[in-house]
Parts: sequence; C-alpha cells; structure tokens
Amino acid sequence: MAARKKSGGRKKSGGRKNGRGASKDVESAMRRRKRGTLRSGPGGKGGKVKSRTQAISIGLSEARSKGKKVPRKRGGSKRGGAKRGGRKRSR
Repeated sequence: MAARKKSGGRKKSGGRKNGRGASKDVESAMRRRKRGTLRSGPGGKGGKVKSRTQAISIGLSEARSKGKKVPRKRGGSKRGGAKRGGRKRSR
C-alpha cells in the first residue's frame, strides 16, 4: 500500500476553474460596475448593474460568448411554477 500524503488543513477543490481570459473578463465587468457603466440585458439596453454577483455573472457570460474556458452554468432551480411540481395540484 502506498503512503498517503497529509494535506495541511486546506482541502483542494475538485471543481472546475475559470481560465485566465475568463478571469480578465470578470475583472473588466467589475471595473465597469464600479465606474457605473455596466448595464444588464442584451446590448446593454437594461438598467445599471449595482449587484456584485450580477457583475460576475455578466463577466462570465461575456467570456463564454468569446469562447473562453468557463465551467458550465450551475443547474439550479428555475422559476417555473407548475413545471417545478411535475403535476397540477388538486384543490
């Protein structure tokens, strides 16, 4: 049996990582948010972005559209009233 190496307290994340180019796009989006020029929606026709998390997601989305290395979107819960339950409720 091979000897196992002990890790010093911190766990390594086995998840996916963004590429350097994607990180640059996120940094750029964050800078634009700070300046107040980052806007949401297609073509920047939406409102001004104030949320940090929204700025990050916009940066990742831009990187994805440029074909840079970005992990897949998380399969979270989407808003879809009747679709979520699978069947209609009887009253």
